[in-house]
Formats: sequence, structure tokens, C-alpha cells
Amino acid sequence: MSRVYLKVFRNLASLAIAGAMFGLLSGCASTGVHKDPLEGYNRAMFAFNDGIDRAILRPVAQGYVDVVPVTLRTGVSNFYGNIADVFIAVNNLLQGKLPEAAGDIGRVAVNTTMGLLGVIDFASDFGLEKHDEDFGQTFGRWGVGDGPYVMLPILGPRTMRDAFAQILDSTTDPVFQLNDVPTRNSLVVMRAVSDRSEYLAADKIVQEAALDRYAYIRDAYLQRRRNRVYDGNPPRRLDDDAQLEPQHRYAALQTGMDSPNTP
Repeated sequence: MSRVYLKVFRNLASLAIAGAMFGLLSGCASTGVHKDPLEGYNRAMFAFNDGIDRAILRPVAQGYVDVVPVTLRTGVSNFYGNIADVFIAVNNLLQGKLPEAAGDIGRVAVNTTMGLLGVIDFASDFGLEKHDEDFGQTFGRWGVGDGPYVMLPILGPRTMRDAFAQILDSTTDPVFQLNDVPTRNSLVVMRAVSDRSEYLAADKIVQEAALDRYAYIRDAYLQRRRNRVYDGNPPRRLDDDAQLEPQHRYAALQTGMDSPNTP
């Protein structure tokens, strides 16, 4: 495991330079109302992702929920959440949020030892709050523009900043650094199924509320990401009234629209 983390941080160092270069380029970001100059491509990719989701991801996730007891599903989710806490701590450090980073490190220490590699979330019981940070939010924290909205194959909605950050997130992910291919692939698939199962409830919300599912998901995603970058208190922009529909859209979807497997 130590070799895995050494490889991770070596990759992190090498990608930091690329991140700085991306920051210099971000000043050319689109400033359209929805920052969606790629809408034609995005809608086509949305349709492709939706087809994959309907044919494979959603049925597998629903079967997982139907067959696997909730206690076991929670343990699986906690295990992957414990891995994520390592890099949530890194991002809180990079953003200068030292108390939050200390709490994240404490969560990893408690859950990895007492919680059997994170399967049991004792840290939350001890009052150590779970945070949600990633490299896209870190770039945003330090002024990197979000750029145009883009729909990635399989991965779903991103801003251009978050799409670049996704490379960094993936490259530094310990699961992807495992040398044993069958083990690595099994862990990746299991995480995808676990993640998708947590957002099944959001499907019904979108189906019932949206006349244009693509636009609905796009607007909810952009609002949620902006809210996260600014820790729930984003500065008001001149185009806010034109860009976003009433707040119930964001509130209804805040648990699901930036899932990596939501089309």
C-alpha cells in the first residue's frame, strides 16, 4: 500500500505543473448564460450516456439494491468513502482549510483502524464531520474559472475546469494505482455500482420535474458545483436571475446531480 501512495503523490507532483498551465488558460472561459457553447455535442453525449445508463448502469444498480442488504451496502460505501477522505484532506490542505483537513485525517485514522479499513464509520459517531472536496473545487477556490459546460462519456456532466481536475482525481486515486488488474477492475466496478445505487431516487425527481432533462441536469449541476466551490455562500453574479430557475431545482437535486454516473 505504501508503494501505491508513493506512486499517487509522484503523479500529483507531476500534474501540479499542468494544473498551473490550465489556470493560465482559464481566463478564456465562456461567459454565456449557461456556459454551454458545446450544447450540440453535449446533448449528443447526454443521449449516449443515458442509453448506457438505461441499458446497464441503472439495472445493475437497482439489482444491487434489491439483492444486497442495506448494512452491507453501507459498509461498501463507507470503505470507498474512507479512501476518498485521504484526498479530501489533501484538497482541504491545498485550500488552506486546516481545521477541516485535520478532521479528515482524523476520520481516516479512526475508520482505517477501528472501522476495519473504513467499512464502519466510527469517525462520524465521534463527531468528525465528513467533508466533500475535490481538485475541481480546489482550482475554483484559487480563482481558476469554471470554463464551458461539457458532458463527458460515461462520467457525465462537468465544467471544463472539473473535467481537467477529473484527470488529477483519477491519476491520484489509490484504486487506479493498484498493479493487480483483476483486483483493480473489481474495485472500480464495485464503486461505480455503489455510487450509482445512491442516486436512484434522483431519477424519479428528474423524470417528474423536467420537460428538458438535459437542461434540467445541466443547470442543477452548474449551480451545485458553484455552491460547493464557495462552501454554500457563492457571490452573486449579474446574470444569476437569468441563469438559474427557482431554488427548488437545486434543493431537490442536491444529493444527485454531480454523481459520476448520473447521465
